[in-house]
Order: sequence, then structure tokens, then C-alpha cells
Amino acid sequence: MKRGIHPNYNVTRITCACGNVIEVRSTKGSDFSIEICSACHPFYKGAEEEKLIDKFGKVEKFKKKYGDFIQNKNK
Repeated sequence: MKRGIHPNYNVTRITCACGNVIEVRSTKGSDFSIEICSACHPFYKGAEEEKLIDKFGKVEKFKKKYGDFIQNKNK
């Protein structure tokens, strides 16, 4: 490897909106924040702890329309 052409590879702190802090190594060089991480994302938390972000009632509309179908399929 050539000397002096590679970027610095430093420890970087990623802060999530939920408060979770993750330390990784990155060439970006500065700390930054993200909106959602594996600690608060519904896919990783499971259906029991799912937090739904619904501004316009789309989730309720979907459950109202397909709720019986989903419950019968899970039985």
C-alpha cells in the first residue's frame, strides 16, 4: 500500500433518535445522527413491540379492510 493516500479510519459515534449510541470505525471523520436504528426499527423488535408511525390513519384503514383476512390466515 502506498503511504499518505489513504483516508484516516477513526472511531465515529452514530446517535439514533431513540437515544441509542453506536460506535463504529469510519472514514467520514465526524459523529452523526440517524432517524432509526436496529434498536427501534419494527422489523428487528418484532410484532409484539412494534411502534407504528401513522400520520394519516393508513394503518387503521388497512387493518379495517384486511383485518379478518389476516387473523384467519394466522390460525
